[in-house]
Amino acid sequence: AHMAAEAQTSGVTLQLTPEESALFDFLEDVVARSHPSTTLRVAGGWVRDKVLGGASDDIDIALDDLTGLAFAKLVNARLEELGKETHSLGVIMANPEQSKHLETVAVRVLGFDIDMVNLRSETYAEGSRIPDMEFGTPYADAVRRDLTINALFFNVRTREVEDLTGRGLA
Repeated sequence: AHMAAEAQTSGVTLQLTPEESALFDFLEDVVARSHPSTTLRVAGGWVRDKVLGGASDDIDIALDDLTGLAFAKLVNARLEELGKETHSLGVIMANPEQSKHLETVAVRVLGFDIDMVNLRSETYAEGSRIPDMEFGTPYADAVRRDLTINALFFNVRTREVEDLTGRGLA
């Protein structure tokens, strides 16, 4: 039996299942082969659920310098090379009326349903309640998230929980 990999920072340890470890190893391999500058972070619900000791298959991957679509295509290309099952990419278009300001790409990888999106910061045009989206820093993205525990990131490379606002674990 595999030991669950452990991630630690500021005392927070996440127990990864062997499947989660395999998924993150695979995603890091794709980055290393295709786009080494990219840092993958899991954002939101999955991190919160794991921190609280629960299970979660809701994995949102935030990319710092690629769009979700670009990375999803790299992921599928690598799955094909390995002879693994690939699935069509579900592109959820940006829809500001529904507070979806950025295109999200849903893709199934190694049995996980993953949403991929680039990190974002929100700037509001004068007189508008609709934010303009732009590539953001992990910090700006964390600050934008409503609940601070949702601002926790899990860095796929270092396997550490990043509490960039300093309030996520208060």
